[in-house]
Amino acid sequence: MKTQKERGKTSLAGTIIASICIVVYLFALVYAAVRIYFSIDQRRITAEREFVNIADLASSAGVLGFMNDPFIETMNDALGACKTLEALIISGPDGEYAFERQKDYSIRWVNNSPRFKNRIDLSTQSLYMPLRIQGLRNVNIQAVAGSVDYSALGVILKETLLMILAGLVLAFFTLLLEALLGKSDKAPVHSAAYEETLTEPRNFVSPEASTGPEPRIEDSEVSRAPVLRKPPALTVSANPASKETAEGPKGLYSPRSNIGWEEYTAERLEAELHRCASSEQDLVFFVMEFRNVDDCFIKALANEAAAFFVSKDLLFERGKQGISVIDPGTGIDAGIEKSGEFHNRILSKYSQMMQSGTDLCIGLTSRSGRLVNASRLMLEAGEALKRAKSDPASPILGFKSDPDKFRDFIASQSQQQS
Repeated sequence: MKTQKERGKTSLAGTIIASICIVVYLFALVYAAVRIYFSIDQRRITAEREFVNIADLASSAGVLGFMNDPFIETMNDALGACKTLEALIISGPDGEYAFERQKDYSIRWVNNSPRFKNRIDLSTQSLYMPLRIQGLRNVNIQAVAGSVDYSALGVILKETLLMILAGLVLAFFTLLLEALLGKSDKAPVHSAAYEETLTEPRNFVSPEASTGPEPRIEDSEVSRAPVLRKPPALTVSANPASKETAEGPKGLYSPRSNIGWEEYTAERLEAELHRCASSEQDLVFFVMEFRNVDDCFIKALANEAAAFFVSKDLLFERGKQGISVIDPGTGIDAGIEKSGEFHNRILSKYSQMMQSGTDLCIGLTSRSGRLVNASRLMLEAGEALKRAKSDPASPILGFKSDPDKFRDFIASQSQQQS
C-alpha cells in the first residue's frame, strides 16, 4: 500500500496538473474573447473608412447623373468591393433607393421605404453623410456594416478549441497515469497474500482432523506448521476473547453492527458446510479485524462488507472490531482475490482513518473438498488472521490445505480407531 508520503506526492502532482488545466481553459476563454473583441473593433474602423470612400464616389458619380444606370452600376460595384458594408440607402428629391450585397438580407421595406433590419450580426454604428451633388438638395447616404467576420471567427474558435483539447488531453493522461500507479501500488497486497498462501504454508496450522489425537503429516504442504493441541470437545468461537452477556443475544442482528451476533457464527457455518458438502460446492470463511477504528464506524464497515461479499445474513460480529464472513460457492483463490479488492476498497474509502495496510487484516480458509466442521474452519481462519496481524508485509493471508493428504490422514485415523 502507499505510504502517507507517497500519497502526498501523488496528491500534489494531481493538484498541480489540475491547476495547469484550469489555467489553460481560462486562457483559452480569455484569448477567444479578446480576439473576437479586437476583430469587431477592427471591422468598425474598416467600415467607417469604406463608408467615407463610397460616399465620395457617390458624390462624384452623381455629378454625371443621379440615379441613372451608370450611377446605379457604380454604386453596386463599389458596394460589392467593400469588406464590411452590407447595404446602402440613398435618399434624394424623388425618394429613397436601396443597394444590397445580398438581396433581402439587410433591408426590409416599410410603406415602400427601405429600412435596415435589426439583426444581431449587423453593426449599430452610425454611418450617415450628406452628399454634395450640384443642382440637388437633401441628398443623403447611409449604410450598415456587418459586425462579425465569420472567416476570422472560425480561425479564432479553432485555435481556442485546440487549446481546450490540449488541456483535456493533459488531464486524461494524468488520470490514466494515476490509475496505473494506483493499480501498481495495490497489486502487492494481492500478490503478497497469494505468495504467502502458496510458498509459506508454515504460517498456518497443520491439516489435522477435527477430533482425535494430535497428528503429524510428513511431506505435507503444511507439515512445517506449528502443531496445535486441541481438546476432544474443542469449540472455537469467532473471537475467543469475546464474552457472552448473561442474557445472551436478542434477535437475529446485533444493534451495534446490524449484522449477526458472534454467538451465531458456528451454527450458521456448520449449516452452510453441510449444504455445500451435499452439493459439492466450495466455501470460504473470512475473518477480518479493523484497527484504530471507533465503535461508531463498525456499522458502516459492516455495511460495506455486506455490499461487497454476501448478504448480512452470512456476516457476523467478531469481537469488538472484527467481522466474520461466510461465502458459499467460492474457492480459496477467488477468496484471496476478493479479500484484496475489499482491502483496497476500504483503505481507499476510509483513508483518513486507515492510513496503513495493517489497519485491516484478513485471514481466510476454505472447505477445499474436505469434510470439515465449523470449528475446524474457524480455527484455521483465526490462525491465518493471527499471522497476518504479525506480518506488516502481508495483511491478507489464507490457509491452503492439501485435500488428498487430508483425506489420507482421515482414513488412517479411522483405521487406527477401528
